[in-house]
Amino acid sequence: MIRCVKTVFQASKADLDRLFACNRISAEVWNECLSIAKNYFLQHDGKWIGQTKLQAALKNRFPLHSQSVQAVCHKYLFARESAKQAKRQGLKTKYPYKKKKVFNTKWVDQSFKIEGNTIQLSLGIQNGKRQQPIQIVVADLPDAEIKEIELVYDRKLMVSFCYEDGEVAKVNEGSEVAGVDLGEIHSIAATTTANQSIMITGRKARSIHRLRNKKLAEIQKRMSKCQKGSRQWKKYKKAKTYILSKSERQLQDVIHKTTKQFVQWCTENDVKEVVIGQVEGVQRHTKKKRIKTVTQKLSNWSFGKIRKQLEYKLEAHGTSVKQVDESYTSQQCPCCGRRKKTSTRNYTCTCGYEEHRDIHGSKGILSKYLHGDIRYLGETKSIKYLRIA
Repeated sequence: MIRCVKTVFQASKADLDRLFACNRISAEVWNECLSIAKNYFLQHDGKWIGQTKLQAALKNRFPLHSQSVQAVCHKYLFARESAKQAKRQGLKTKYPYKKKKVFNTKWVDQSFKIEGNTIQLSLGIQNGKRQQPIQIVVADLPDAEIKEIELVYDRKLMVSFCYEDGEVAKVNEGSEVAGVDLGEIHSIAATTTANQSIMITGRKARSIHRLRNKKLAEIQKRMSKCQKGSRQWKKYKKAKTYILSKSERQLQDVIHKTTKQFVQWCTENDVKEVVIGQVEGVQRHTKKKRIKTVTQKLSNWSFGKIRKQLEYKLEAHGTSVKQVDESYTSQQCPCCGRRKKTSTRNYTCTCGYEEHRDIHGSKGILSKYLHGDIRYLGETKSIKYLRIA
C-alpha cells in the first residue's frame, strides 16, 4: 500500500540554499501555468489549455528537472479540475488564480537516486549541460520502494516520501454496514445495520481551533499597528507562523486518534462497508443572516482530512468506503416523514420518535444507502461514547 512520511534531512549550506531556490522556481512554474492558461482561455473562446500543450509551453524554460516541472503542471490541472467539479455542484468556487512566492518541489521516477542514506536530487539539463545534483542525507529513510520525494516547509525545510510499504490489505470477513455522520461537536457518529452506535467527540479539535484563532487575532491586531517589513512586524509574523504550525500538528494528532478509534470500533463490530454522508456545499442553502457564523464554523471543521484518513485506514483493514447524499438525514423523521430542524442534541418528533441528533443523522445516511430513502431501522441497542484526551 502507498504510504507517506515527512522527515528532516541534512545538507550542506550551498545545497540548502539551492533547495530554497527550487521552491522559488517551482512557484515561478505555477505562476507561468496561470498566465499561459489565462491567455489560452481568452484566445480560444473560453476553452482551457490541455495537459500536453501546457507541458510543451513550459519545456526547457526553468532550471529544474523536467519531471519536477511537470509535477507542478499536474497540480495546477488537478486544482483546476477540482474547481470545475465544485462549480458543477453549485459552489461559488474560483479557478486557480493566486500567484505564489514559493511552491513545493517534487522529484519522481528517474529524477532522484538513492544510495544508502544519501539522496541525489536531479535538476536536469540546462543549455545542453547537466546541472550538478543536490545531495541530502536522511537518517530515517523508509525501508521500501520510494515513489516520490517532495520538498516541504514546516518551520524548516523537510522532505516528504511517498513509498510502497509492500503490505496487502487484510481480508475482511464482516457483514455489517455502517452509516457515518461527520460533525463539528461529534467528529464521528456512526450506526451499523445491527444498531450498534458510536460517537467520538470533536471538542478537543474545537478547543485547538478556538485557541489558535484567539492568538492569531491578537497577533494580527498588533501587526496592524506596525510598519510592514519592520523588525517588530517580522517578529510577529514569525510568532504567527509558529502558532499555525503548532496547531496544525495538534489537529493532525487529534484526527489520527479519532480515526484510529473508529477503525478499531469497525473491526470489533464486523463492519465491512462504511457509508459517509457528503457534506460538501452544506452552506448553499444557509440563510444569509447566518452565513457568516456558519462559514466560520465550517472553516474550523476538518471533515475532509477525517474522510481521507478514514479511507486509507479502513482500506488497510479491507473495509470499503462509499459516499451518499446526506440531504435531510438530520431533519426528516424516519417514522412519519415530517421534517424539522432541532437546536438541541436530541431529535424528537410529534409522532413519538426520539433519538440523539447525530445518531439520528447516521441512521438516515445508512437508510438512504440501503433503501434509497429515510426509513426507521429499529431501536439503537447501544451507544459507545469516546473522547480524545
